[in-house]
Amino acid sequence: MAITSANQLELLQTAEAVAREKMIDPGLVIEAMEESLARAAKSRYGSEMDIRVSIDRSNGKATFTRVRTVVAEEELENYQAEFTVDQASDYMDNPEIGQQFIEEVPPVEMGRIAAQSAKQVILQKVREAERDKQYEDFKDRAGTIINAQVKREEYGNVIVDVGTGEAILRRNEKIGRESYRPNDRIRCYIKEVRREQRGPQIFLSRTDPQFMAELFKMEVPEIYEGIIQIKAVARDPGSRAKIAVISHDGSIDPVGACVGMRGSRVQAVVNELQGEKIDIIPWNEDMPTFLVNALQPAEVSKVVFDEDAERIEVVVPEEQLSLAIGRRGQNVRLASQLTGLDIDILTEEEESKRRQAEFEVRTKLFMDNLDLDEFFAQLLVSEGFTTLEEVAYVEVDELLVIDGVDEATAGELQARARDVLEAQNAKALENARALGVEDSLIAFEGLTPQMVEALANDGVKTLEDFATCADWELAGGWTVVDGERSKDDGSLEPFEVSLEDAQTMIMTARVMLGWVDPDDLVSNEEDTEVEEEQEA
Repeated sequence: MAITSANQLELLQTAEAVAREKMIDPGLVIEAMEESLARAAKSRYGSEMDIRVSIDRSNGKATFTRVRTVVAEEELENYQAEFTVDQASDYMDNPEIGQQFIEEVPPVEMGRIAAQSAKQVILQKVREAERDKQYEDFKDRAGTIINAQVKREEYGNVIVDVGTGEAILRRNEKIGRESYRPNDRIRCYIKEVRREQRGPQIFLSRTDPQFMAELFKMEVPEIYEGIIQIKAVARDPGSRAKIAVISHDGSIDPVGACVGMRGSRVQAVVNELQGEKIDIIPWNEDMPTFLVNALQPAEVSKVVFDEDAERIEVVVPEEQLSLAIGRRGQNVRLASQLTGLDIDILTEEEESKRRQAEFEVRTKLFMDNLDLDEFFAQLLVSEGFTTLEEVAYVEVDELLVIDGVDEATAGELQARARDVLEAQNAKALENARALGVEDSLIAFEGLTPQMVEALANDGVKTLEDFATCADWELAGGWTVVDGERSKDDGSLEPFEVSLEDAQTMIMTARVMLGWVDPDDLVSNEEDTEVEEEQEA
């Protein structure tokens, strides 16, 4: 095929037709044509030549040019596309390194093989442009709902048509045993859009908790307008779900608005989710109160919240236990997902037994160490004393409120407690030294002898060892593996050292060793304070 006036206009018409069909920029198609023609010309003139083609966007005329670049003599490698300053002086006035000499060359006759190659280049460019457009169209739509048409099913995964391409609804993202036939219309949540080598991959979901949240946004105008906010969602897809909502307008009931007149709004969501039962719960900033709401319909007697461990204990009457737990633990599991806390459910009887056991352990502690009779030890425990340190170093006035305790008795109690603690400290220090602990760690401010002994038992024997510890290794923490939270015990956890305290001690040790500049530490703390103020 020769590029002549007869087919110049045809190039533009072809580009327009392809761009219209694929819904892409005609300029991209013309650029692909220019590249394919340049490749064909190189096969005619020589592959090492820098041949370029420019197609006039107004009349379709293709201009073929050869480009040669001026380079330093020692850098000359490609004699067909480069030349030195001396060589360039035959063609240019005062040539300089980096300048280009462009001359027009005759158009080429495009044989069958060259034409086929050009077609492949154009098709490849068009496919790339299609993929880029599809990615640009969908990258900002992640987190929204889309209506799609089923095309086919592959190994349990459903491939759907989303207008400008295909998306995939994986087997584990379908509700229960949903099955679809070709041309069925389905509503899905765009979970993720990824750019991959084979094109953009659009992953859909019908089980994601946010799918339900988006459905409520579509059904409840107050949520769409921001008057009501969805704070948390938890789902057991196809079976049951909980959604926590809060109203920013005191005159609007968030639960009632989501339920709708005669349940019309929530029923529309239930129908889309294959009959999934939905509990709509009022959000509360007070976590124990929110949890009581989240465990509905079960009644709760008492809530004990451990903020550091992110655990919460719930005490319920015996007859409410099965309702609180739910079938196969569903109710408590959803409540746990909704609050982000681990929940332990106890009956009133179980809690009573546990409290009694703790009472007996503390009573025995005081009897054995302070040489008290059972009645007096029980009095101490009843007044809230739990450790020897509390007895030894509390204000005397707090001991005097106990019946039968005068100043002399209080002084004797504190003296005994301090003697026991000093003996325990001396023993712990002796054990720590026997394990090889260095004086630098023993003298570290904030570590008691018992703490030093506990660290030594875990192999931390020098200030350098201590400085390399992570905060959770000292204070303990939680690790999430495959959705399950597991406890990591900390060396200093029995001494109630918090993560923040652990971080402070570790950084202090690093400063003492010269690993960290104190000025950097102050700067980081100031930055953190500014960030916290901005968030607030």
